[in-house]
Amino acid sequence: VQFVESGGGMVEAGGSLRLSCVGSGFTFREPDISWVRQAPGKRPEWLTSIDGSGRRRNYVAAVKGRFTISRDNTKNTVYLQMDNLQPDDSALYHCARRQGDRWYQLPFRGQGTQVTVAP
Repeated sequence: VQFVESGGGMVEAGGSLRLSCVGSGFTFREPDISWVRQAPGKRPEWLTSIDGSGRRRNYVAAVKGRFTISRDNTKNTVYLQMDNLQPDDSALYHCARRQGDRWYQLPFRGQGTQVTVAP
């Protein structure tokens, strides 16, 4: 199982970014996929997930209404559209597949993509 995340960068508060995550090594269309972020010195924070069909989505309150998760199973890719970014959104962003009753599998299977939001 491997994920390659991309699309991060530095933006000013109020800006937008679109992250991409390409998965391999498993049947991509089957599992729920989540986005998880981790700031330095903090525990991973689950943000959002999408089921295999792309019809069911869940969000943590902190990002609901600002972030949108989607997937394209023909491209083995999950996306995270992030709008109205704030400095507290600065972190390393990972994608991960669901494992049993856990939103995401650890350790992360990719390098992540860094998001930095300037005030």
